[in-house]
Amino acid sequence: MQRDEVKTRHAEGVVFDTHVIANPANTREWIVFFKKGAGRSFFLVGDNEEVESFAQLDTLIDQLKTLGIKSAEIHF
Repeated sequence: MQRDEVKTRHAEGVVFDTHVIANPANTREWIVFFKKGAGRSFFLVGDNEEVESFAQLDTLIDQLKTLGIKSAEIHF
């Protein structure tokens, strides 16, 4: 799910369970995983539809804040 869509859905009151997990392709990076009801889930993706990864957890948290996300579970 792209950033604009996350912002839009969040503004509409859609609630996600937000999880931060290690990137399986590079465990030194982090990715964002959104869970929605009924078994649906999404990754945060960029404009090119590729999963966004973050080298620093602080940067990722700042990005989540700009999307309106107030809490997330971190799995390591």
